[in-house]
Amino acid sequence: MIEVLQHQIQYIALAVMGITYISKIIWILKFKPMKERTPAKGSHSKAIIASFLCIAMPWTMESTTKKWYKWLEFAIFHIGIAIAITASFLIPEARNLMTPKVILIFKLFIAASFLILLIRSYRRIFIPVNRIISHPDDYFSLLLMLVWFFAAFFAMDLNEKSIFFASYFVLTALLIIYVPFSKMSHYILWPFSRYYFGKHFGHRGTYPKIS
Repeated sequence: MIEVLQHQIQYIALAVMGITYISKIIWILKFKPMKERTPAKGSHSKAIIASFLCIAMPWTMESTTKKWYKWLEFAIFHIGIAIAITASFLIPEARNLMTPKVILIFKLFIAASFLILLIRSYRRIFIPVNRIISHPDDYFSLLLMLVWFFAAFFAMDLNEKSIFFASYFVLTALLIIYVPFSKMSHYILWPFSRYYFGKHFGHRGTYPKIS
């Protein structure tokens, strides 16, 4: 059963995610892009590059300069997600790479991501403004990821007899399948939004900001 969870189930989930995202991208590309009809005042290419790089340059965004810790949370949390998903493929396919040092690093990021998720859950539930804009999907996603990170932390011990080990692979497959149909799939629009943001404001010559 563990072998099936580590191999067939994981790749079936990945295939479902891939097919869903390809379908979404095809749908997005059917929309005609907006065209600027005014003379260009700036560089499209420079602005588009700056727009994509802003995620790694928090000092260029007003929101993160005022609340730098939010960007730090964002970075650690998403690294933790990437690590927890990567581990689900390294463990069955390249376990020799899961050395004690790698496992320690993985566990540290997973634990940090779990704590950040607890903080985000608190904000979502107890801060009135966040609660108003929340959807049932937000709460389900938070709960699913909290349980997933919890199981992932103990699964890094690589004890196949542990309930956490099997739960980790079940939850990873469930998460991979669920994400494309949830609000967590917002990142599929990210490259499109960054491209058009840079192109539009670069055309106007208002981006990137000249200090």
